[in-house]
Amino acid sequence: MKQSLQLKLGQQLTMTPQLQQAIRLLQLSSMELELEVQQVLDSNMMLEPDDEEEREILDFNAEGVAAKSTENSEGTDYDGTGDGAGDAPEELGVPTAEDIPEDLPVDSDWDEIFDNTLSASGPAGAQDDASGEFDNVRGSSGSLREHLLWQVNLLQLTDVDRAIAIAIVDAINDHGYLEASLDEIREAVNAAEELHEAVELDEVAAVLKQIQALEPAGVGGRDLKEVLLLQFRQLAADTPDLAIAYRVCEDYLDALGAREYAMIMRRLKIDQETLKRVIALIQKLNPRPGSQYGDEPAEYLVPDVFVRKLRGRWKVELNPDAVPHVRINPYYASMIRRADNSAGNSSLKTHLQEAKWFIKSLQSRSETLLKVATAIVERQKAFLEHGEEAMKPLVLHDIAEALGMHESTISRVTSRKYMHTPRGIFELKYYFSSHVSTSMGGEASSTAIRAVIRKLIAAEHNDKPLSDSKIATILSKQGINVARRTVAKYREAMQIPPSNERKRLA
Repeated sequence: MKQSLQLKLGQQLTMTPQLQQAIRLLQLSSMELELEVQQVLDSNMMLEPDDEEEREILDFNAEGVAAKSTENSEGTDYDGTGDGAGDAPEELGVPTAEDIPEDLPVDSDWDEIFDNTLSASGPAGAQDDASGEFDNVRGSSGSLREHLLWQVNLLQLTDVDRAIAIAIVDAINDHGYLEASLDEIREAVNAAEELHEAVELDEVAAVLKQIQALEPAGVGGRDLKEVLLLQFRQLAADTPDLAIAYRVCEDYLDALGAREYAMIMRRLKIDQETLKRVIALIQKLNPRPGSQYGDEPAEYLVPDVFVRKLRGRWKVELNPDAVPHVRINPYYASMIRRADNSAGNSSLKTHLQEAKWFIKSLQSRSETLLKVATAIVERQKAFLEHGEEAMKPLVLHDIAEALGMHESTISRVTSRKYMHTPRGIFELKYYFSSHVSTSMGGEASSTAIRAVIRKLIAAEHNDKPLSDSKIATILSKQGINVARRTVAKYREAMQIPPSNERKRLA
């Protein structure tokens, strides 16, 4: 085999560490970016927060001190000469070396410095108020199980009944429903507790009644009917239409869910107005009594972009609070020596280069985000002006082609980034949607179609709700060609029930 040399030309994209870092920062949300910046600040000595407000305050204080110093030197004459040259340090309030003792007191008693009013030995009233405030905060965010156990501890129960009560509480799910049967609870208590006598079924039922009388109302019910009836039992006896509403929930709850209003009025011998009041009373009840308790923290959205209308034009700005500001520490940068190849100097150079790359990646992320947001706003001005019904079809390829970027880059930029507009806060991906052809040869956004469907359903008659076929017919008359299956898909995506479940009394 003869060996030969060949020259080939080709293009290859190499993922350098700098490019990998820029891509990773691009897809981070504002909260994740804040954590990432903090980690880099902790690991790279060359980086420090660039707090412009703090620097302005320091500069202002420095200018104030300089101005005050100049005023004192040109103003009051302390020694009678008028030039301030003979001003004594004592007279200016500046301590001299003779005023400072050699041995400074460093062994001061802690009680002499710190007021121990919030300690365990402090005033009882202040301690009780503070603890009560924190108890209220914890109670509002505690779990349903903790809230029930706290009430169980206040009940006067025997050891056996307390064991049964704890077993019942453990069998209640997060919505407040009892998931285990009385037999299962009895067997669990008998297996866990070393009792002289086995627990009977009527004992478990008696303790369950005590649990069902706790807060929140309706807790411990085994199905929707029992949950609602438990809440009715805790209402005032003089509540209007209470007896009829109790009867409807007890005997006709399935018929009420199926909107069989005529049958209910005929069986109970009531008129339509009375049934309306009964339904309104039932709707005030909570079908999930345990939903108000939970340990899940609230999630807050931080907008990355602000959109405002100024002088008839839409202006796009980055949120300054969501953009991290870092800079290179000038002190550590000045310690680098060019000709020094020692390990310490090489480490400083490495940290400096990494700091420059990181700052450049942050700037690139902000510029790309602003470009993409501006391009989206330019194409969705109709939405900002008129709402969802004016949303235009838009896909990632449209923005990528307009900005000369790859679709994957646009996808990273629009993921978990939020835009604050006069109509609310929306994720950037919200502005992208598929399209449906119109009879005029144009295109309609799926978001706009959903808005039209929601508007039609909101304006329908209570006793004659629109079916999916009827909605498709109305949209076709408006020039939007959609099938009944498409309408059903959009309706289900908006969590709107079908027409037979939307029927209400006129």
